[in-house]
Amino acid sequence: MRVAVLSGGRSSEREVSLRSGEAVARGLEEAGHEALRVTISADGGWHCGAEPVALTSGGGLLTADAAFPALHGPFGEDGSVQGLLEWLDLPYVGSDVLSSAICMDKLTLKRLFAQAGLPQVEFVAVGEPDWRSRCAAMGLPLWVKPSRLGSSVGISRVESLDQALEEAVELALRHDPRVIVEASARGREVECSLLGNEEPEASRPGEVIAHGDWYDYETKYREGGMELVVPPSIPEEQSDRVRELAREAFALAGCSGLARCDFFVQADGAVLVNDVNTMPGSTETSVYAALWEASGIPYPELCDRLVQLALERHASARSYEF
Repeated sequence: MRVAVLSGGRSSEREVSLRSGEAVARGLEEAGHEALRVTISADGGWHCGAEPVALTSGGGLLTADAAFPALHGPFGEDGSVQGLLEWLDLPYVGSDVLSSAICMDKLTLKRLFAQAGLPQVEFVAVGEPDWRSRCAAMGLPLWVKPSRLGSSVGISRVESLDQALEEAVELALRHDPRVIVEASARGREVECSLLGNEEPEASRPGEVIAHGDWYDYETKYREGGMELVVPPSIPEEQSDRVRELAREAFALAGCSGLARCDFFVQADGAVLVNDVNTMPGSTETSVYAALWEASGIPYPELCDRLVQLALERHASARSYEF
């Protein structure tokens, strides 16, 4: 098949996306597909090689059979490009518009989890009634984050409720008018990859060990910044619980194709859901692909299966009358 691989984009995660896109293109080619490398510039222009790409409603994209949007963060992972691909009537890898938007917005996702009773840390939205009092009740340290940004951009660890909290909120507000404050969670950071549509498979979990004060942007992407340990150093029943909750969170958020679910596994045995990432880093060595490699699915096969899942979901969606 011909697969248009989208990378770049307008977000602060542009460089990571370019690496993801090139890895995906090579993986698809190794799996026997033709990869069309489509780069989205920082100002939003689309190009295939040196040629600008024209987009027409219902006209597809460069005669491709499917698209793989290897885009991270706003304007790529938040439902924006997914809506455009729906407008083009082109099958695409990953979650649909609604699910992408839900998972990009930490406040919306955590409220959904709270309503369903999934275990997670306490949180509050900046600007809610008595939000400062609720921050005090959650204890220290606190984590202040833009609600709709990924890769730890704009995040601060707060050790006091005075000027430090105000400065952390001010930093987060530079990136997003919606800001979330979360309680801290003690324990191991464990991640699980998911693959599928209605009945997703869950990979073997892996523990992320950050070689830094905490798992920030620099730690995630610099060489040697983190280590992935598979299997994690937790009891088997906790690993099973991680996989169970990952599938539950995936279904609850309406995800499809792929996702990576992040957890805190505490010493008392509790497993807390932290986040769902609908388009995680997609290089051969990224956590998402590494967990599938450890589960017996090599990278080219993973890329191929993701495209097949995109075609299945598109056919299913088009079977309904609107």
